[in-house]
Amino acid sequence: MATEPQGPDHDCQLCPRLVEYRTANRAAHPDWFNGPVPSFGPMDAPIVIIGMAPGVKGANRTGRPFTGDHAGIILYETLIAYGLARGTFDARPDDGLELDGCRIVNAVRCVPPANLPTPAETAICNRFLTQELQQMPNLRVALALGVLAHAAVLRACGIPQSHVRFRHGAVHALPDGLILCDSYHVSRYNTNTGRLTVPMFQEVVRQLIEAAHPTSESVCA
Repeated sequence: MATEPQGPDHDCQLCPRLVEYRTANRAAHPDWFNGPVPSFGPMDAPIVIIGMAPGVKGANRTGRPFTGDHAGIILYETLIAYGLARGTFDARPDDGLELDGCRIVNAVRCVPPANLPTPAETAICNRFLTQELQQMPNLRVALALGVLAHAAVLRACGIPQSHVRFRHGAVHALPDGLILCDSYHVSRYNTNTGRLTVPMFQEVVRQLIEAAHPTSESVCA
């Protein structure tokens, strides 16, 4: 079984603005998770799903990616429907939901003010995404939820962002062998405005499952 990568510790000090925001959240909500949110799902999965960053009342509160706010609804219900998760999603880290064949990570592990990390914070945290991709032994396909996640995957694999443009529904074969699929983020704004619908997201998931042929070596190594 693949070993879990060493992510940032609970009191990571790498990004001063995020540390300040985390400190304020801990004071206001001491019962919340309030730390770098760990990844969720098996390390030996062939599929990795990359989000942007924890939501302040979502993963920052619960400690599990896409759990506790609106963003996780379309994501986890689709993963269950397509056999990449089992159980019931009840927006709680103890709801018993398990991922099967995929893993979920965030490009930035700590919650940012206004739900938007800076380019510098994204670059600093990229070391953890790079390590994660390198240590997933069967990784074949990455699904980027939004432009920031798309760019973070490219950086982690040493590919200039200008070489591979984000486009919802696109499937990119990267030079290192990784298949990168793009989707609009499953945010409340995107789903409420119709920019991303359930059928649109289901089609992306269908495509990435078709592309996921497990290999014996890490494709980002």
